[in-house]
Amino acid sequence: MRSALMLCTFSSFQDAVVFKFTNFICESYNKSFIVFNNCRLKAINRNKVILNMIATILHMANIITIHCRIFKKANGFKPWIIDRTVDICRFMRTGYDPYLKIVFGLFHDFSNMNHTCPYVGHQILKDFYLRPELLGLLLPTGDYLLSLHWIFGKNTVDTNVSFSFVEDLLKSK
Repeated sequence: MRSALMLCTFSSFQDAVVFKFTNFICESYNKSFIVFNNCRLKAINRNKVILNMIATILHMANIITIHCRIFKKANGFKPWIIDRTVDICRFMRTGYDPYLKIVFGLFHDFSNMNHTCPYVGHQILKDFYLRPELLGLLLPTGDYLLSLHWIFGKNTVDTNVSFSFVEDLLKSK
């Protein structure tokens, strides 16, 4: 009985949350190393937007670092909570970073980037949509920007994802 009540409460909470993409920008600064073949959002309905990305890594990448920052919109985007640099090859072997583990948990079901280094060829993120039940932490209502600056030796790539998180707790009752 108790688990049914918790499931009902969780389900009604999920109905009260809007967690969706609002913008996606990909930029390669060395197109002889990485090329973005596809980088776009597609609206499915009012509360669901899917993200599709195909990047081609033209040369084998064994050393990959990512500088991850989250910004919250408040009279422009302001730094908020996370500003970290993570070794992706080490992370894919050990999962040592708790913040990146949350981000990776959101998209790993939609991607072929689920292996350790080296990376080469097509890196695909297909029909990825945000699911609040996988977030694992509560965010204040607002608009956010996840800025990912990828460093492949001397080559860099930026992927910036904007999203909206709105919880209407009045709907959950």
